[in-house]
Amino acid sequence: MDRLIAMETFVCVVESGSFSAAARLLDVGQPAVSKSVAQLEERLAVRLLLRSTRGLTPTEAGQAFYERAKRAIEEADEAEVAAKGSAGALSGRLRISAAVTFARLHLVPRLSAFLDRHPELNIDIVLDDENIDLLEGGIDVALRMGVLGDSNMTARKIGHSRRCVVGTPTWFAKAGEPRIPADLLSHQAIVYEQGGGGSAWSFKQGSTETSIAVGGRVRVNAAEGVRAAVLADMGVAIASEWMFAPEIASGAVKQVLTDWELPGVDLWAVFPSGRMVSAKARAFVAWVEEMFGAFDITNR
Repeated sequence: MDRLIAMETFVCVVESGSFSAAARLLDVGQPAVSKSVAQLEERLAVRLLLRSTRGLTPTEAGQAFYERAKRAIEEADEAEVAAKGSAGALSGRLRISAAVTFARLHLVPRLSAFLDRHPELNIDIVLDDENIDLLEGGIDVALRMGVLGDSNMTARKIGHSRRCVVGTPTWFAKAGEPRIPADLLSHQAIVYEQGGGGSAWSFKQGSTETSIAVGGRVRVNAAEGVRAAVLADMGVAIASEWMFAPEIASGAVKQVLTDWELPGVDLWAVFPSGRMVSAKARAFVAWVEEMFGAFDITNR
């Protein structure tokens, strides 16, 4: 049994959730995947996976082995890249995580440029507005916005966006355009309930600071819901310029109170703690920074 191939097979099974999915990704038969994992369990004399109606889940020993096996595979890849020098091409699989709306608007439509640059690289994209566990999800790098809750994570700031009050021209024609933050009290607010959201909206203008407790009949826990409600002329919202970049550019959504400043939103590249950052993850993050500069998505 080739130990590295067995580890790669096991890691693929954990990350894909089943033998059949791993077989498709590895382009081998399902019996070969099952046999490889069985041989690995026999060699280690420990159960690595548990079968249930929800699929396959690693045991405690399996999770520990998965984390170390993934690290060993990454280090082997790094060794090959280092040995090949500048001639080494990125290959294998890169697993990234990002917020749904940000990825849909700014990441996925431009991802082909990164794939063209690295033709032997495959990418798994996990879209979730909540911050999933990177180790449990087998994530190599996550793009996260706002304040990071876990100070133990390895993270690097790669962008910053202004936040603004937005609504459609139709809504402002109906409800009036606010001139000062207090005017928002007469508007319906679309309240975003994830981190950095809420019904208390804080503004700053020079040395003047004010906070408004907005009211609204609609509360959502995902950015896609905020977008849908605003575009349906249901009220105003606070959002990063990332969230409504196409509509702001086209005039379909209007920014108001632009002479008042709201707390901005930082974009971070977050890596699993205790694991060496792979060349694939570093290359991806560098490309994201390059993309932001080329397409002017972010205000640094």
